[in-house]
Amino acid sequence: MSYTYLNDDGSPETVKTWSDILAREIPWETYATARLVTDKDLQLIRRYDKRSSELKNSMLDESGPAYVEAFMTVLKNVTKPETVQYVLAVLIQMLQENPSRARLFHQQSDQHLSSQPDPYTVLERLLQRQDDWWSQDKACKLLTIVIESRPRKATGAEGDPAETHISLFLDWLVSQLNSRANLAKNPPAVINTCISCLAALLKERATRQLLLRAGGLQVLPAVIQRARETPSGSQLLYETCLCVWQMTYLRQAAEVMGQVGIIKQLVEVCRVAQKEKVFRMALAALRNLLGYQDLGLASDMVEAGLNKVVVTRQMQSWGDEDVVEMLTYVDEKLKEGIVFLSNFDKYKKEVLSNTLDWSPMHTSDLFWRQNAEKFEERDFQVLRVLLKIIETNRDVKTLAVGCHDLGQFIVYHPQGRYIVNDLRGKELVMRLLGHSDVEVQKQALLCVQKLMLSKDKLDFIKS
Repeated sequence: MSYTYLNDDGSPETVKTWSDILAREIPWETYATARLVTDKDLQLIRRYDKRSSELKNSMLDESGPAYVEAFMTVLKNVTKPETVQYVLAVLIQMLQENPSRARLFHQQSDQHLSSQPDPYTVLERLLQRQDDWWSQDKACKLLTIVIESRPRKATGAEGDPAETHISLFLDWLVSQLNSRANLAKNPPAVINTCISCLAALLKERATRQLLLRAGGLQVLPAVIQRARETPSGSQLLYETCLCVWQMTYLRQAAEVMGQVGIIKQLVEVCRVAQKEKVFRMALAALRNLLGYQDLGLASDMVEAGLNKVVVTRQMQSWGDEDVVEMLTYVDEKLKEGIVFLSNFDKYKKEVLSNTLDWSPMHTSDLFWRQNAEKFEERDFQVLRVLLKIIETNRDVKTLAVGCHDLGQFIVYHPQGRYIVNDLRGKELVMRLLGHSDVEVQKQALLCVQKLMLSKDKLDFIKS
């Protein structure tokens, strides 16, 4: 098994950082004196540290688990950044040279019979080092290896004993990718590492269930968009689409994808991807989603323009016959499965996705005249979601469109003003009058003005 996510980008800066870290002289005796490592650990570490690759290989072949335990004990007990970084570099280097050594993290030596350091717990703690991304990055990669290489189930255990640790790790990964603001402020390495590790973990079906539970699908559309907009983002784009593709084998995940904007992003990848492997992965994910015919995802794909993309891509020459077959399959399924939704059904799906855009529906007086009373369905479900968007959403375009739509409902529904007031709509919109975005301010002000108008003035606007 290979662990390609172990390797950093290979830039001169990265190479120098590695060289500087591995050149450090660590005061091992000081840690032994302070009882942070045992005398046995000290002997093992001194014997291994700064030796040739040949000698290290021989030591690991002879007593691999003992050396891994000794270094993990240091990570458990020592907090000094220079030492933590050094030990993480040693462990990563050990695995880069021979990935099969990952099994050593799960084998017990006779050195720590009563206090063997638990690799999951040690590495999870290192993920919280907010001021030291280098250590977070390496701990993230090591924890992925530890999870990937674990014995699948302990003898006599029900389920996977590592499930709790996997769930905690997935929560951390999702938190790193969780918002557009986070994506904007974190360096690309953060996103790249998280997605690479996630793609590796999702090879296991059980992990896909855990990611679904952690809300992981909700964060992927923003990552795809970031990768599309980054000139050097093709590998990130490929690995993010790989994550999505792996999740498409889960029906519950397919249902969520229809709601959170992933389909639209995949179609956009198929439209613009220049590298064949990226296009193939995005198309493969869409192909799998078309297999859930009862979910009606074909209409979402057509709405996003996939049928036109397929026609254009079929004119290209492809070296991979699988791509040709997939294009034919998707083309046929789109023709079979398209359900032409009413305008209000389309609008409802957009609102339930929590992302609004200035499509013609929103600005069409005819749409509002024909559909305003349909907002009454299911106890004003769509209107309540629209108000929730105005209350909690942070995307400026979505907020502006939401305020505009609320104003249109007030104008075109016979009791719109009273219904919106009963649902606290006036209070929610007035909060946005001081918003930092000019368009949000403008639409909020127009909406409040409509709330203040008398019925005859609203009727005048309609006419």
